[in-house]
Amino acid sequence: MSGILDLLNSDLGKTIISGVAGSTGNDQSKTSSVLTMALPVLMKAMQRNASTPQGAEGLMSALNGKHNGSILDNLGGLFDGGVDESVTNDGSKILGHILGSKQQGVEQVIGQKAGLDAGSVGNIMKVAAPILMGVLGKQTQQQNVSSSNGIGDLLGGLLGGSSAGQEQSFLESILDADGDGSVVDDVAGMLLSGNKSKGGIGGLLGGLFGK
Repeated sequence: MSGILDLLNSDLGKTIISGVAGSTGNDQSKTSSVLTMALPVLMKAMQRNASTPQGAEGLMSALNGKHNGSILDNLGGLFDGGVDESVTNDGSKILGHILGSKQQGVEQVIGQKAGLDAGSVGNIMKVAAPILMGVLGKQTQQQNVSSSNGIGDLLGGLLGGSSAGQEQSFLESILDADGDGSVVDDVAGMLLSGNKSKGGIGGLLGGLFGK
């Protein structure tokens, strides 16, 4: 199974990046940087939430219902003329649910790395969150995930099941950010000292930050 960052490099991913950039008024390459960091962080947070039976059940219910992947069927319509407020409101709720009190810290850390203010990062993430849920909904159907145990495996697979170590620590560090900025240096140091020849999130993020 290809990972979430492979999706961003695909034609669908390019449509998502250009659509999110256009609808939030942000530079395309910066939007791409934000999504490259934000999507794995959101999935890691979902994986954490889904580690409890109640959390897994709630996520499965959302993926089988509203977020079943239908949003991906008409991305042109979604982005044409600006994203509908109902989508961004939905995104805002998703972020609040997934990240909780960590949301502000996550937006600040990603913003400092991508060269955008936290508000712009928040706007990008609000549009991206329902799309990410749609991607997960589609994957849930394609892989016939029907149990709450299976959803944890699905998220792990998309994050890169074997990608322990550097990139997992990176995601945990961002999720534990309290917005004081100190974690940014730790995260940058961790990535820059990482093995950039590796694939997976670590390789891609290492390449992104190691320019």
